[in-house]
Amino acid sequence: MEEAAEEQAAAPAAAEFGDATENGTEEEGASAAAAAAEEAAAAEAAAAATAAAYSWPELRFDLRPRRRYHFADQFRSPCSSSAGNFLKGVKWSPDGSSFLTSSDDNSLRMFYLPEDAYGAAAEDTAEAAVGGQDSYGASLQVNEGEPVYDFCWYPYMSLSDPATCVFASTSRDHPIHLWDATTGELRCTYRAYDAMDEITAALSISFNSTGSKLFAGYNKAIRVFDVHRPGRDFEQYSLLKGGEGPTGIVSSISFSPQNGMLAVGSYSQTTAVYAEGNMEPLYVLHGQLGGVTQVLFSKDGNYLYTGGRKDPYILCWDIRNTVEIVYKLYRSCDTTNQRVQFDIEPCGKHLATGGQDGMVHIYDLQGGQWVTGFQAAADTVNGFSFHPYLPLATTSSGHRRFGMQDEFEEESSLAGDENCCSVWKFSCSQEA
Repeated sequence: MEEAAEEQAAAPAAAEFGDATENGTEEEGASAAAAAAEEAAAAEAAAAATAAAYSWPELRFDLRPRRRYHFADQFRSPCSSSAGNFLKGVKWSPDGSSFLTSSDDNSLRMFYLPEDAYGAAAEDTAEAAVGGQDSYGASLQVNEGEPVYDFCWYPYMSLSDPATCVFASTSRDHPIHLWDATTGELRCTYRAYDAMDEITAALSISFNSTGSKLFAGYNKAIRVFDVHRPGRDFEQYSLLKGGEGPTGIVSSISFSPQNGMLAVGSYSQTTAVYAEGNMEPLYVLHGQLGGVTQVLFSKDGNYLYTGGRKDPYILCWDIRNTVEIVYKLYRSCDTTNQRVQFDIEPCGKHLATGGQDGMVHIYDLQGGQWVTGFQAAADTVNGFSFHPYLPLATTSSGHRRFGMQDEFEEESSLAGDENCCSVWKFSCSQEA
């Protein structure tokens, strides 16, 4: 009865408000419209001013970067391999708060970026010592049962939202694991089965641009999992439609940031481009001398960069005209089967890649000209990743070593700049 009385009392009030609005003068309506237009214009001006005030840091590559943090001792632990442990790759988290490393001891280690790396005081900090102790320890270590094939961050990961703090990994003879980046616990698994109803491992994984799907690469096929529905439900797409497409293991997957396409690289030396919505094949690119180990779209989505194993060149393709290669970028990868990672800075103007010579080479993407290079390690630099918004980058180095009888002796004989991970600080144009 009380609720009905309240509704009856509210009804006349609403009607009275409506009557007052309808009976208002034209001048009041015009003034209200003008005020609303002024508020909208002010909001647009404020948004434009905010966008103009913020800009990506323009890195200076004419000055050698400084080694801000260094890690080596944590990767000296012996593993099941007779050749000892070594790093295999590194990736920054999308929010820039941490980076993730993969190593041959079947482990993924996460390192948070210290607070002193964000402020201006970091400029006065001395360069990290190579032969001394590690700058700090890993905040999290996740152990897989078998060698890790690939790993990736959830694209909208943010520390402010714990539900998004996850990363995925795939390892030999195991399903895809989704790990909690704050606790190290296993959130869920995505399982694919073969014709014998046995679990088959993905060789490469990647979230799509919206973070709603998890794409996994297998032999001549891609399986797509709904992120919100873990388990064994998936969509499967064969990559041999019409006799075209990759004929081998899918080694790398990259999504275009603009036009709804994805690139798929395979060990059959080919790269194929598909429409994400229905996996319709659009292009098949030939030209890599070895099996493709990484594919990466440019920031505007118009260009695709591919690199292969035992292949000294990164190839640039124009997606709008794939008749021929735009240009080639050299790196020292002639005799290694390792995945040697490259990355594009947030501005989208430069690409950096590691190599067997321990150098990091940086190229201008406007015309493919070499800009500079610096010595990052004494062995193979197999991982390189730019920070998403700070003038920082991280590198990982290492390779499999044979011929040592005692793996403990082999671990202790490594130099400080071998089998290591480093965070580098670039100078910015604003600082000059």
